[in-house]
Amino acid sequence: VAPLDHHNAALLNHVAPRDWLNPKPLEEYDLVAIGAGAGGLISAKQAARRGARSALIEKHLAGGDCLNVGCVPSKALIRSARAVKEVRNCAAFGVCVAGEVTVDFPAVMARMRRVRAEIAPADSYEGTAAAGAHMFAGKATFTGPNTLQVEESSGRVTEFRFKTAVIASGGRPIAPALYEHVPFVTNETLFNLTSLPPRMVVVGGGPIGLELAQCFAAFGCRVTVLVRGVRLLPKEDTDAAALLHAALLADGVEVLLSTAVKGAVQSGKTTATADGGSFLEVELTCTRADGSSFVLGCECLLLATGRAPNVLGLGLEAAGVEFNERTGVAVNDLLRTSNPSIYAVGDVCHRFQFTHMSGEMAKAAVENALFGGSWSLASLAVPWVTYTMPEVAHVGAYEHELDASGVEYDTYRAALEHNDRAILDGDTEGFVKLTCAKGTDRLLGGTIVAAHAGDLIHEVTLALKEGISIESLARVIHPYPTVGESVMGAALGYVRTVWK
Repeated sequence: VAPLDHHNAALLNHVAPRDWLNPKPLEEYDLVAIGAGAGGLISAKQAARRGARSALIEKHLAGGDCLNVGCVPSKALIRSARAVKEVRNCAAFGVCVAGEVTVDFPAVMARMRRVRAEIAPADSYEGTAAAGAHMFAGKATFTGPNTLQVEESSGRVTEFRFKTAVIASGGRPIAPALYEHVPFVTNETLFNLTSLPPRMVVVGGGPIGLELAQCFAAFGCRVTVLVRGVRLLPKEDTDAAALLHAALLADGVEVLLSTAVKGAVQSGKTTATADGGSFLEVELTCTRADGSSFVLGCECLLLATGRAPNVLGLGLEAAGVEFNERTGVAVNDLLRTSNPSIYAVGDVCHRFQFTHMSGEMAKAAVENALFGGSWSLASLAVPWVTYTMPEVAHVGAYEHELDASGVEYDTYRAALEHNDRAILDGDTEGFVKLTCAKGTDRLLGGTIVAAHAGDLIHEVTLALKEGISIESLARVIHPYPTVGESVMGAALGYVRTVWK
């Protein structure tokens, strides 16, 4: 965490307090969680609040990726970038701003650090202890099927037993060996920047890379996104990905598809910036699909090339827990590992690497491990959002997944260009798309592209989770004028097919 200003000092006081004294451990805990991200925090706190003897162990920063280097800081930057766009476009709304609109990047980053520190108490050591769980700072290692040890920074080792454990060690960004001799950033280090790089290259066309690419372009950085594939967001709805691609281009982001990086070197050139920064230039040798090559330079290289689960160094072998370095800890539908006393949640074991998924899995693990529950992964309807401008939100099955599975379906769509509130707000780029089993009102999935799609997807998620029909969605009264009416509008597409 850098720089060590008063905002980051406040953050660290909550998530890695230097004066923290580990409690005297109990002889045995009902539940021990490893990793104080969303999954571990909820596992330990909820277990304690329900009367169990629980403990939480963290070797780095409480709050995990989400608070420190993920959801929270990135959304703070997105809000600043949206403000930049709003001011630059204000003339369309009859508002005039004299002079050039400029961005104070150090102030943008200072705001990010401030609001992150404001949120930190919810994930703090003190918060966990206040919930009734024992909070340990140190590295956790299993020593047997029901035993583990905690090694503190001082070298002191404490051992204790557990009835059940939850592995919530998370994941980390992948940095291919190709880039080992050049300076680069990932989501773990990008938020330490205090100066705006003149040029940024983002390697990867997934959500993290695209969110940050759009932000930095708004701040005044010349941004290029390199993608090996033929389109952005390869797992996302095709129409949504195409619309977002157009939005990125309109915002000044250069997108190079079917492009592979073959080499990366330092050019030896250093660039000083007006805000006091200094950057080393990196040169990338790239090849196109036709075999031609070119060299692309930048002062900031952001690698957004995927993530890997944190499974090494945990002593999983000693615990009898099966795992794979690429896919993580193996769990069944109840989140139990090959050791019936140990569960796993979050990025370390599941392809849906979202904070809200980790939290929901933690609730299920506690219920199943301690209270005889049978909460299953299969029962969950999991929404996700790419927080670009516009946002892309989805839940359930995609059309391309249904096509691949041979499932017949009907699609109902409402474009925002016909939504009165979207017209009034000047945000008409987007749509709501709902899919149903062919000839029926049974909902299979939904995609929303809109300025606040993440706030609109809940209605579709609830319908999927509770088996609510698309006709019922169409019969829900939506306040006028709201963008949410487009969910009703898409659902009315089904109703029109059954009118008599």
